[in-house]
Amino acid sequence: MTTSDNWQKSSYSGFGDGNDCVEVATVPTRVAVRDSKTPTRATLSFPTAAFTTFVEALKTESPHVTAAC
Repeated sequence: MTTSDNWQKSSYSGFGDGNDCVEVATVPTRVAVRDSKTPTRATLSFPTAAFTTFVEALKTESPHVTAAC
């Protein structure tokens, strides 16, 4: 999966040491996920529909859960 310049940091990521979390990059059929603190290490890739379902489930089924990095 080629994701050259389209990485976006999670809205839960903050500024300063230790506050970076997750970055995602999208292409038409896949979503890639990586740790923003170590962007050159492993990247996970998911079908777009599966990732969308996962994110929507987090929003609707776990409103009390907060992100921790």
